[in-house]
Amino acid sequence: MSVSPEVFLAMGREVLAKQPFSVLLGAELAALSPAKVDLQLALKPEHLQQNGFAHGGVVSYLADNALTFAGGTAMQVPVVTSEFKINYVRPAVGERLIARASADAVSKTQAVCRCDVFAVKDGVEKLCALAQGTIVRLAQD
Repeated sequence: MSVSPEVFLAMGREVLAKQPFSVLLGAELAALSPAKVDLQLALKPEHLQQNGFAHGGVVSYLADNALTFAGGTAMQVPVVTSEFKINYVRPAVGERLIARASADAVSKTQAVCRCDVFAVKDGVEKLCALAQGTIVRLAQD
């Protein structure tokens, strides 16, 4: 069954709304299509570390969740993150973070996904982190 892009995005937003930690942080699903996602977070003072930029855990959360959305929409089954790696390439300074992820190699049991995380300041995006992860089908016990 095929759904419109608007319905697909609405379904993704319902999933995000059921994640208490995502709600606590204030994450927003800006775009979603099979195997691609744009997950965003407006930065608040409580998201920052002592030097005034986004805490690495906040950046890492955003990458992890974007990777999982990309893998889950590509595989079209319930999924979890099996592993991921992140490289911080510059401090995340700005008003907003954007995580753009895609599923690049997909099978029946896993998806290998990549994510770029950008900090947006005064409308300018700057790459602050790169992540790659393996998303796997959730085992049915």
